[in-house]
Amino acid sequence: MSILKQIKELPKGYSEVTFQNKKYGVTRTDFNNGKSIKIYAEELAGNDFISLNYYITLDKELLKPCEMPHEKVIHFLNNYKLLNNESHLE
Repeated sequence: MSILKQIKELPKGYSEVTFQNKKYGVTRTDFNNGKSIKIYAEELAGNDFISLNYYITLDKELLKPCEMPHEKVIHFLNNYKLLNNESHLE
């Protein structure tokens, strides 16, 4: 599955997922008519977090992790499991 498809599987607003047997709260915010997407996931019972921006331009799509390895973000996006389908907009 493509990275963009994995990102779009997360509902806009707040949702919860499991990743590596841990529960995370995830916030997805879209900007510029969906051409820019911010994802922030925080482990609910620990210290881990995932933070990224995804940009869609006329020429390409860009994944920009925020101060963490690219591989960590890709691993999260390819392996999270959505726990609910409700979106809670902030």
